[in-house]
Amino acid sequence: MNKIVSKEYFSANVIKFEVEAPLIAKSRKAGHFVMVKVGEKGERIPLTIADADLQKGTITLVVQKMGVSSTKLCALNEGDYITDMVGPLGKATHIELFGTVVCACGGVGTAPMLPIVAALKKAGNKVITVIAARTKELIILEEQMREYSDEVIVMTDDGTYGTKGLVTNGVEMVINREKVDLCVTIGPAIMMKFVSLLTKKYEVPTLASLNTIMVDGTGMCGACRVSVGGKTKFVCVDGPEFDAHLVDFDEMLMRLSGYKDIEREEMERFECASGAND
Repeated sequence: MNKIVSKEYFSANVIKFEVEAPLIAKSRKAGHFVMVKVGEKGERIPLTIADADLQKGTITLVVQKMGVSSTKLCALNEGDYITDMVGPLGKATHIELFGTVVCACGGVGTAPMLPIVAALKKAGNKVITVIAARTKELIILEEQMREYSDEVIVMTDDGTYGTKGLVTNGVEMVINREKVDLCVTIGPAIMMKFVSLLTKKYEVPTLASLNTIMVDGTGMCGACRVSVGGKTKFVCVDGPEFDAHLVDFDEMLMRLSGYKDIEREEMERFECASGAND
């Protein structure tokens, strides 16, 4: 079991947890994730490691309250314990001196992007980070991103903060003014699809960190399979990062929507049960 050291609300539905996990903190690298379970009969959910503190022996997780499992996790408080946590899992981000790198993140995708931005900057790259969200209230980790980025561009759908527009508008603005050697994108699947279409048009190599459905996180169940360049890959062991221009995002989006109705029913059942227990 892993103790929650601190809990901070970024917004009503996005929460940052600092969790005791000394062995994971010691061995994790940018791009790694953990599988987390709340309750003995809870389901496993993948969460990317946003940060680690070696001295304290902790890792940072940012969770968006969406379904039953994430809601149960977000209900935990400082001093509570996460039942099970396994990691670090997946392949670490390949870091080298590329030149100018644009890091395009949307929503809670900003959290897993943070260690990647830090690692890219440490390797000597010029890092331009584009953070996007629907409204100002949903922009997270901007201050931390500015610490490691040469420039941070903030985009909001409604124009309440930064520049009005989508993440693709910010990325295209950078591409049109200077040579970009690599783009890295993390966020909702539909967002990554359109970032990929944009960078493919400009012939900018692009990596996408995929957020597929996972069950075990070790490559045995096959639930996280995606098509990359016409071949089947497993996000948990072959990824989570792939050449975005080779990913079949339409297939991925279809698979992600496969359990929407069941998830909605389970959430309604959970909310009803929680209300009855209040």
